[in-house]
Amino acid sequence: MENNRNFFITIALSVLILTLWQVFYMNPRIEAQRETARIEASREGEQKPASEGAAPATTAQQPGAVPNLPGTDGSTPAGREQALAATRRVPIDTPSLQGSINLTGARLDDLQLKHYHLTVDKDSPEIELLNPAALPSGYFAEIGFVGNAETGTVPGPDTVWSVEGNPTLTPSTPVTLTYTNDKGLTFKRTISVDDQYMFTVSDTVENEGSAPVTLSNYGRVTRFDKPTVASTYVLHEGLIGVTGEEGLQEHKYSDIEKNKQYTPGKSTDGWLGITDKYWAVTLVPTEKQPFQPRFAYFEDGRHRYQSDYLSDPITVAAGQSDTIQTLVFAGAKEVATINAYEKNRDIRRFDLLIDWGWFHFITKPMFWLIDTLYKFFGNFGVAILATTVIVKAIFFPLANKSYKSMANMKKVQPKMMEIREKYADDKMKQQQAMMELYKTEKINPIAGCWPVLLQIPVFFALYKVLYITIEMRHAPFFGWIHDLAAPDPTSLFNLFGLLPFAAPAFLHIGIWPIIMGITMFLQMRMNPTPPDPTQAAIFTWMPVVFTFMMAGFPAGLVVYWAWNNLLSIIQQGVIMKRQGAKIELWDNLAALFRKKPSPAE
Repeated sequence: MENNRNFFITIALSVLILTLWQVFYMNPRIEAQRETARIEASREGEQKPASEGAAPATTAQQPGAVPNLPGTDGSTPAGREQALAATRRVPIDTPSLQGSINLTGARLDDLQLKHYHLTVDKDSPEIELLNPAALPSGYFAEIGFVGNAETGTVPGPDTVWSVEGNPTLTPSTPVTLTYTNDKGLTFKRTISVDDQYMFTVSDTVENEGSAPVTLSNYGRVTRFDKPTVASTYVLHEGLIGVTGEEGLQEHKYSDIEKNKQYTPGKSTDGWLGITDKYWAVTLVPTEKQPFQPRFAYFEDGRHRYQSDYLSDPITVAAGQSDTIQTLVFAGAKEVATINAYEKNRDIRRFDLLIDWGWFHFITKPMFWLIDTLYKFFGNFGVAILATTVIVKAIFFPLANKSYKSMANMKKVQPKMMEIREKYADDKMKQQQAMMELYKTEKINPIAGCWPVLLQIPVFFALYKVLYITIEMRHAPFFGWIHDLAAPDPTSLFNLFGLLPFAAPAFLHIGIWPIIMGITMFLQMRMNPTPPDPTQAAIFTWMPVVFTFMMAGFPAGLVVYWAWNNLLSIIQQGVIMKRQGAKIELWDNLAALFRKKPSPAE
């Protein structure tokens, strides 16, 4: 029974890891390739004319609809620097951001994240979150109005705003933009920004005409490209929002390309935008008027993805003014920052911008524990080690009971062998005798499964935390591990960098995966070797298989697994010794080097 139990535990764990590998895991190594490809795509665009793939020029606004994007006349260079220089701009300079606001459309289309770089090298390029529409990687946020014949031309995609006063946007110096049309309407837009990633856009409409006017406010986040590497099932990337009765809405790029458009019900609160793995751009519409959210994919002119909203009309009486305020988040999805915005800005379920998944009740506490320990130790790797110890301590009573049961199983193993030999030809009587033995000795043969079963949710939660949270991105450990969210960069097959060539990806077996494999091997050798040859082969080769499989997982996860194995070995050894059960580890290790007798002998 014990051997069968070990066999089934091994198979279950194998299926678990294979499932995670096939369904939930995408090699974190491609993250750097992904971001590099995006940067390269942007740079390649510098060699192409802006007219390629440009949307047709459209300035007319359809009543009751978000206006179409204007096209370009082909005279605007597509290089990033050239595209930025082609229009008048207001510089942005904050502790977290640098970029500019395009005065044509008052569009936020130039934004770089100061604290985040393309690779672990601090001299590598900063992350370019937003880019002008002329680039293949065009990505921007825009707020405007939809009017009618009575309002005249209202601010939209092609409106050129004027700067009033301060010419640079900083956390301490907002900027004010103005636009006056031929119907006596003056639009005054004040844009402010905090130290992190939230912009506040306050639009005041002054009606200096002789009759009331009615107009609607709109906002959109538009993107012309999509991530070079598709996201995994464990993470959502694409269009996202929390609005109306529907609540959270997630639309992957592939889904919206197929369905073209999704229009949920009207809402009076919430947010919507586009999210990447680590970054996002979202709009928080004014609570003054209900709004109609929409998630769409357009194929006219240039293909593009868009999350937008259109508010219900407001009426501004003659000689009066009205103000509408919209929030724009554009930056890194830092957990503390997102949670603070949700609380302080009263943004409905803004925490869902981070994809904690269905098992958020495990994942979020896991992150909180690791992050709290990081603040104490100053190293996420050490925090993972300490988290493992704490989790072990929490489940110690149950694990202790399980190991005691396993130790008792070893003590009665001679009696079990007698029963097997006595009833070798009668499996029914053999099972009945075994059950009677378990009852007499007060042994639960299933209890030994609990340490493995308890490890599964912790394993998944830690994997999720490592994969989705930006705090883990480029987080160093010690020695050669400079990014816990990426695989161990060393490889056995080039002698860990001593030989002047890179090992193939499938042979990329780093030091920590090897340590993990050794600890797994030792842990399995704590139990007697199964007599069945097939089970014994699985027993022997499983650590090798896991070493290869885990080599591509985040280094932080492999460090956790190795450390957890070591703690389990110590815990199991202590309990077995106290119970008077023989520890099979040394005999099993000695048997590996013992000369096997030949058939002649």
